[in-house]
Amino acid sequence: MSAHSQLPKSVKIVEVGPRDGLQNEAQTISAEVKIELVNCLTDAGFVNIESASFVSPKWVPQMATSTEVMAGIQRKAGVIYSALTPNMKGFDAALAAGADEVVIFGSASEAFSQKNINCSIAESIERFREVAAAAKAHNKRLRGSISCSFGCPYQGEVSPQSVADVVARLRDLGCDEIDIADTIGVGTARHVQTVFERVSKEFNLAGLSGHFHDTYGQALANIYASLEVGVSIFHSSVSGLGGCPYAKGATGNVATEDVLFLMQGLGIHTGIDLDKTVDAGQFISQHLGRKAASRAGNAYAAKKGSLSA
Repeated sequence: MSAHSQLPKSVKIVEVGPRDGLQNEAQTISAEVKIELVNCLTDAGFVNIESASFVSPKWVPQMATSTEVMAGIQRKAGVIYSALTPNMKGFDAALAAGADEVVIFGSASEAFSQKNINCSIAESIERFREVAAAAKAHNKRLRGSISCSFGCPYQGEVSPQSVADVVARLRDLGCDEIDIADTIGVGTARHVQTVFERVSKEFNLAGLSGHFHDTYGQALANIYASLEVGVSIFHSSVSGLGGCPYAKGATGNVATEDVLFLMQGLGIHTGIDLDKTVDAGQFISQHLGRKAASRAGNAYAAKKGSLSA
């Protein structure tokens, strides 16, 4: 295992709470609350915030306010506000709303692709060809996301080669960045390193990101393992918001506060204010009427006397 002798000196944290985190919440969350959350995260120093999803409200009712949210946020120069765009209709809406980056997505699992979007992996990527071309034509950043990169709820194991194949397809569409996502949280440290070492043969390691779910409590270990092989972009969700609607019982994304605490301890620069991130996590948790799902966040908040109920 070729661990780098040195960990990256700085990492980029992509905050996915406002989109990936909130999209599966049963209660309707107002545009005002979402705007406030994005503004708090901007203020905390995140340089990339997944803020909206232009999918049919029929499929994801929570994201019906995306246009309103994108219009209402206080943007900061240099910050990338991303939106999920499943098709040209979504892309046009994202463009009109001023998204800085559009996100297209596929799966490394053939079974998941069929169950999730009723088509093969190859067909699903083909559907994004037009969106990818439009993004390039409008000088928008294009990000590709690959679900089930370490395991699938329907087929079980997913081979590193399968992930590499999808990475190559997304690369050929012109993606600037590609997320390797552990949708059901089954990845473990060595496995994660094996997958990243394989996919880095298809795409520049500097543009690959780790998106880990904490279902089995392995997300922080997987992030550390990724750092060891040179990965320097990670996705996380403030207060650990979000699950996966297609993976029964899958708990949320790794909590941003916990990732920041890890990076702080390793002396890795993030440019993000942990204190303000903790406040953002407590704000949204209070609004949702539950305790934040971040251990570091709750420990900090308890010290400050601002722990959400």
